[in-house]
Amino acid sequence: MSPRFLLSIVAVVVIAGLAGFGFYAYRPSLPVVTVVEPSSFSPDMVEKGRILAAAGYCATCHTAAGGQSYAGNYPVETGFGTIYASNITPDPVTGIGGWSPAAFRRAMHDGVRRDGAHLLPAFPFDHFTKMTDEDVDAIYAYLMARVAPVAEKTRDNTLPFPLNQRILQAGWKLLFVDFGRYRPDPGKSAQWNRGAYLVEGVTHCGACHTPRNLLGAEKTGEAYAGAPIDKWIAPALTAANPSVVPWSAADFTRYLATGSGVYHGIAAGPMGPVVHAGLRELPRSDIEAIGAYLGAAIGAPDTNPADNPVVMASLKAGRLDPAYRRDLGERLYATACAACHYNASTVVEGRPELAINSSARLAEPTNLIHVILDGVDAKNGTGGIVMPAFRHALSDAQIAAVAAYLRETRAKLAPWPELAAQVARIRAEGAGH
Repeated sequence: MSPRFLLSIVAVVVIAGLAGFGFYAYRPSLPVVTVVEPSSFSPDMVEKGRILAAAGYCATCHTAAGGQSYAGNYPVETGFGTIYASNITPDPVTGIGGWSPAAFRRAMHDGVRRDGAHLLPAFPFDHFTKMTDEDVDAIYAYLMARVAPVAEKTRDNTLPFPLNQRILQAGWKLLFVDFGRYRPDPGKSAQWNRGAYLVEGVTHCGACHTPRNLLGAEKTGEAYAGAPIDKWIAPALTAANPSVVPWSAADFTRYLATGSGVYHGIAAGPMGPVVHAGLRELPRSDIEAIGAYLGAAIGAPDTNPADNPVVMASLKAGRLDPAYRRDLGERLYATACAACHYNASTVVEGRPELAINSSARLAEPTNLIHVILDGVDAKNGTGGIVMPAFRHALSDAQIAAVAAYLRETRAKLAPWPELAAQVARIRAEGAGH
């Protein structure tokens, strides 16, 4: 067999492969439609869509800082470049006003725009594919009936070539996406299945709490193992969660309903809007279903947290002796923190015991530094309880000293390295990041 003949065979195989991929990747453009009249949707359908859009954080991800709701251009920073969220208002030119229900459904389920272009995976279609047609149609109804049209062009993404070639996203989907609606597990309860549908689909918790591979896809074998997100750390939602008190179904339910857990701190950073602008719109039964699903995944034992020896040790260590404060971190904690975080004999709602929740026990100090620098405003946290920001009151060295005190003396864990440098880096990123 001659080399020329072998080369010809290889060329035919390559051409056939490219042709096959092109056939697989091609998606036709769907017709532009006249903007649907809001009155064509039932009030119940629109209201259902409003709740689902909130639970899916649609406004959070499709609204730029200072911009109009759902008008897009929220920057999603990835390791490959910045992707700008699209305008999903009913504007017929720059938004989705010309999209039919079928076009919207294809975007949600298959990650394909009306014009046939593949959507980038910053949009979590790999989760939304699990949603029912009925729920997707309800979100469409809400966007068309309740959201004001805004004429705002979406900015160009900054992805380099060839990552900016949308047709290649078809290959990414082929490798990493399990398309199809959620299939209930017959061996589980109705509540568990409802929670699984919500967590795996509309609320897409894994998009933040699951680490990603080099190509930006969730590592399915490490689901909910924790991951960096928006310069914070989304802790593991598994038994690997570092909190002293394991999360139970009741703990998840309480936290997601109120933004606070007695033994697990408060919702801050990227988690703040998840609770207060998103999940709070769901009925209580859905919050309980999410709690049941996550509680079963984490497998928390049925024990009394008040009897946990680490909790008791933290409470005891919190009784600071004003006559003897050994180092800078302890002195600063006593003067700046203890008035609000001191608990006498049991942990009290709204007074987090910092040494027992995840912020002081993660492998990185990121979340703790963020909270010390920028506090917790009234929009986050719980019940209007706020924490002041110390960005302009404490130096990098002082914040590092407080963090080191909590980590080493109170949590009794190995010290974080180069703390002052980490504080300086996070401070430089700016408030709110």
